[in-house]
Amino acid sequence: MQRCIDLAYLGLGQVSPNPMVGCVIVKDGEIIGEGYHRTYGQSHAEIEAIKNVGNNLKIKGSTVYVSLEPCTHFGKTPPCVSSIIELKPRKVVIGSRDSNPSVAGRGIDRLQREGIQVVEGVLEEACRELNKRFFTFHEKRRPYVILKWAQTQDGYLDRNREEDETGINWISTVETKMLVHKWRAEEAGILVGRNTILNDNPSLTVRQVSGKNPTRIVIDSNLKLSEDVGVFSADAPTLVFNRLRNFQKNNVEWIKIPETSTRFILEELYRRNILSVLVEGGSRTLQYFIIDNVWDEARVIVSPIKFKEGMRAPVLTKTPVRSHPFGPSDTVYYYQRK
Repeated sequence: MQRCIDLAYLGLGQVSPNPMVGCVIVKDGEIIGEGYHRTYGQSHAEIEAIKNVGNNLKIKGSTVYVSLEPCTHFGKTPPCVSSIIELKPRKVVIGSRDSNPSVAGRGIDRLQREGIQVVEGVLEEACRELNKRFFTFHEKRRPYVILKWAQTQDGYLDRNREEDETGINWISTVETKMLVHKWRAEEAGILVGRNTILNDNPSLTVRQVSGKNPTRIVIDSNLKLSEDVGVFSADAPTLVFNRLRNFQKNNVEWIKIPETSTRFILEELYRRNILSVLVEGGSRTLQYFIIDNVWDEARVIVSPIKFKEGMRAPVLTKTPVRSHPFGPSDTVYYYQRK
């Protein structure tokens, strides 16, 4: 099962809104095939593992290990459980049940009705951690929310600015910037408030590592942003939450909601199948998610730089679950809400 999990992680950032899944087929104590879900819309892990065996006759009497319950519904691909049943393995070992209402135990039931032994809950905690985004999405009916910011040693996000002053006051190093781009590539969406756009004019794309660009999400209640800012480029889809209008132009969609609150934003992102969101700022936007208690983890980069005054970083009352140095001088702290 650990091999299934390791394989599944290779699909991180590529399969959303599907879960990451790995599958290993064992016969007579040897692995005869393995695979993982590589890209959304393409073959699931079980099918990849079956193809990897080469000769389907070998699968009869084998044990199939899979990190998540096999699907039973037609989506972008046919149901995996039917392919497994057809090849007559002796046993299927499952890491965790699928909480998607389209599956939710049906895969296990079908296997058992066909006389295939099913063992479930093997390394279940690790399998749920693997798909924390997927489980949060289906069980809490909202995206998995990751807060991220960089702050100085004395607790500031930014220096004090003059009224028309723009540009980025860099806190983190080149190495931690690359880490942030890796994080962006792993999530379905990236969210900022209007002031972050006005001050820094970021593109919010993945540049310093390879990976997919997330959907860019901007909160601009009264539509103060001009259409020449970086987040309106053609590099990725952009959603603009506001209180004034619904409108679409090229890859940018303006979405009118009753109020630009975390509740309405997360409801709309859920409706659009956005599995996870990296909230990058600014301070006020981050604080909204903290106050409303709608975040799952936080990643805080702390630099030895001191500003002495400026815009205060958000405050978490939690203790970090872990930390590690990164690059020549920064430290990354990880928090979990639960």
